Amino acid sequence: MCGIVGVVGKNDATKIILNGLKRLEYRGYDSAGIYVAGSSNHLVKSIGPIKNLEEKLTPSINGTMGIGHTRWATHGKPTESNAHPHTSENGELILVHNGVIENYDALRQSYLSEDIFYGQTDTEIAVHLVALFKKQGLQTKAAFKKALSLIEGSYAFALVDTNDSETIYVAKNKSPLLIGLGENFNVLCSDALAMLDQTSHFVELMDGEMVTLTATDAIIENPAGEVIKRDYYVAELDASDIEKGTYPYYMLKEIDEQPVVMRKIVQKYQTIDGEIAIDQDLLTTLKSSDRVYIVACGTSSHAGWASKKFFETLTHLPVEIHLSSEFGYNMPLLSKKPFFIYLSQSGETADSRQVLVKTNELGHPSLTITNVAGSTLSREATYTLLLHAGPEIAVASTKAYTAQIAVMAVLAKALGTEKGIANAVEFDLFHELGLIATAMETMINEKEHLEELTANYLSATRNAFYIGRGNDYYVSMEAALKLKEISYIQAEGFAAGELKHGTIALIEEGTPVIGIITDAVTGQHTRGNLQEVKSRGANTLVISSEGLAKPDDQILLPTVHPLLTSLLAVVPTQLIAYFATLQRGYDVDKPRNLAKSVTVE
Repeated sequence: MCGIVGVVGKNDATKIILNGLKRLEYRGYDSAGIYVAGSSNHLVKSIGPIKNLEEKLTPSINGTMGIGHTRWATHGKPTESNAHPHTSENGELILVHNGVIENYDALRQSYLSEDIFYGQTDTEIAVHLVALFKKQGLQTKAAFKKALSLIEGSYAFALVDTNDSETIYVAKNKSPLLIGLGENFNVLCSDALAMLDQTSHFVELMDGEMVTLTATDAIIENPAGEVIKRDYYVAELDASDIEKGTYPYYMLKEIDEQPVVMRKIVQKYQTIDGEIAIDQDLLTTLKSSDRVYIVACGTSSHAGWASKKFFETLTHLPVEIHLSSEFGYNMPLLSKKPFFIYLSQSGETADSRQVLVKTNELGHPSLTITNVAGSTLSREATYTLLLHAGPEIAVASTKAYTAQIAVMAVLAKALGTEKGIANAVEFDLFHELGLIATAMETMINEKEHLEELTANYLSATRNAFYIGRGNDYYVSMEAALKLKEISYIQAEGFAAGELKHGTIALIEEGTPVIGIITDAVTGQHTRGNLQEVKSRGANTLVISSEGLAKPDDQILLPTVHPLLTSLLAVVPTQLIAYFATLQRGYDVDKPRNLAKSVTVE
């Protein structure tokens, strides 16, 4: 959700910034802009894809310093006047911003009532505020610092003064921002992926910090003005990791990578002796807890639901799943010794972070399971477990979902074994994850069959339903989310037994209903529900495990451990969503209105 890049100290600033913006496209955006300073200054903005901006950039637009931005509209429509960078009224100051300034209207009325604004964004208020304090006699840095003391909300700012082509002023609060260190140059970015072709050395910024960035230095100060010394970390990624290679879309590449991710999780969490490599202190803390609260959003929330049964089975700890956006403002009565698990692909999810801040204030221990080392949720939680899934670029999450479930299974196995619970001690998890990986490959190789089924069932429909019971219901929720977020088919996942309690009224002639059956106990009940909708005109499709399959079932899943069927059952539904989107002519990786990293509440 929005992206910032910047560089100071390199001759090809325009190219560096443009390439960085392209690598941030996955975050979601509707306009983009760039400011470059050199022998002359240039500000260029456009709406739509990055290529529209690129077409406006002539060879003369270059310099040694610049900032760029991709905007996902919050305040004001996606227009060129609302696109970043924004300028002060006199054009002297240039600023880009990620986040939301909550008190922007109060600031405008109190300080800027005489100013002329060209757009409707909260960001324009910020740059005008800095300009006001500079006009009152403060230097740029001091004016910026004073403005920061008044601004409430979330922000990642990059500010430049057109009279100084050697300095970028940077500030962060609640929105992600990194400093990248180079040889006689430095960069800034919302995500290390954006600048991996320039450096692998990055410095994390903490909330409230401000940075004076030049080609040779990055001076970090806290709100009190004290200089902070912080070591860099090395991003354990290769620039090639974020390329599509021969794939037409990132989503297809990431679906295909899931077997490799399963095997990598085994590799990362298994010791030479075959034991589980989990921090003992984490297990001790979990062992003393009386309830686990999984807090997450969207796909990560579905991964939490898919993990609930095996976690309770292997650990004998009750598990609750909560949506971050609801939990933060409607916190339920907690148990005496709660333990919080935050699931987030990016580790920057704003809704989850506001819950973590509150549970930290209450003194409750927490674990973040994320794909991004050093992310905000990782830094601020008590413990972290990494997904080791590699960069996930497509907006629709696939491999991060299955990785979250697999890592939750690793944690459950480790904790259950620590507690001496027979179900966990006897559960050969790493062997089962190996079987899952092989079964995933089998399903991935069924692309032609799945593409044909998708065309037959979903090519002309306006809506569709997934149904199942137990874990199959939780997979149905995720399957429906994948379908609607990229193909725009109005899809919903329902508990099969709830159909006759209201939902069956939506069934019309030809309505696609996809049933998922991997559980021996509830499978026959789900088949009965499929017959109920079929008799009312539904066009039914069945995804079933081989041991439970009937001759007419269209998609057969290899047999895997019953606690882990969610890992496999979701794969054909990911491919169905992919093919449904292609067949409707939409962009698989960049669905409308959505962002990969949701960094505002």
